[in-house]
Amino acid sequence: MAQIRYVTGDATRPLGAGPKIIAHVCNDTGGWGRGFVVALSRRWPEPERAYRAWHRDGAALLGEAQLVAVEPGLWVANMVGQHGLRRAGNRPPIRYDALRRCLASVAEEAAALVASVHMPRIGAGLAGGRWEEIEPIIVDEVVAKGIQVTVYDLE
Repeated sequence: MAQIRYVTGDATRPLGAGPKIIAHVCNDTGGWGRGFVVALSRRWPEPERAYRAWHRDGAALLGEAQLVAVEPGLWVANMVGQHGLRRAGNRPPIRYDALRRCLASVAEEAAALVASVHMPRIGAGLAGGRWEEIEPIIVDEVVAKGIQVTVYDLE
């Protein structure tokens, strides 16, 4: 049975054999330049370029996910699960309902590609989410569909 596997390492260098999707959270403002996206952009220009064009076209809406090929058998999933860049009062930028829709889309893509899904602790950094709320969403939307998920924590 699929499960979440936690490892210490770099999510931009996913472990294991077979096709892989690296999933991460983007905002709905078109901003790209802080957090995990910096590491992505250091490795591949395509995810940022695709995200910016997607935003310019008005299609990077909350709850939408965009799959970008970066290498043979490797894709990056730009998931719009963050509204804005900063807290609004007590509310952090993460939108759990949008993240749920994004992960459901990524799970469909992963199933079609027979791919595993790799990620940092999505939504729990700059987006201000609580991992205790995010982890069950990953389980419900991805792991429950039989897809292996690996979560990476940097050393």
